[in-house]
Amino acid sequence: MSKVIIIDDEPFILMMVEDKLKRAGIKVVTLRESVNAVDVIRKESPDLIILDWMMPEVSGIEVCRRLKADPDLAAIPIFMLTAKGQEEDEKQGLICGVERYITKPFSPKVLLDHVLETLGRQGSR
Repeated sequence: MSKVIIIDDEPFILMMVEDKLKRAGIKVVTLRESVNAVDVIRKESPDLIILDWMMPEVSGIEVCRRLKADPDLAAIPIFMLTAKGQEEDEKQGLICGVERYITKPFSPKVLLDHVLETLGRQGSR
C-alpha cells in the first residue's frame, strides 16, 4: 500500500486531503507542524509528500530543501500545496525540487489524480 505524508497547518485541508486519499486506498500520515517533519519522513518512508509552503515554524520550502539535500530522502516526490500563487513562487518551488506545484484553492479530485499518477496508479474514484 502506498503511503503519503501530508504536512499542513490547516486542519480542514489535512482532513479533506486525508479523506480523499484514504478513500483511494492510500495510507496517510498527517502533520500539522513542520519542525520535526524530516525526522517523521525518515521514520515513515513515504512514497510521496504533500507539503504546505506557509508553515509557522519551518517553511515548506525549507523542509523541501532539507529533504532534497539528504541522499536518503531526496528521491521522494514532493507536491507543494500552497496559497502562494505567484509565478516567482512556483519557479522557486520547482527549482527546489518540487514535483508538482498546486495552488489553493484546489480541486481534491485533481490532486488525487496527480497523486495516483505519481504513485503509478490509475485515475480517481
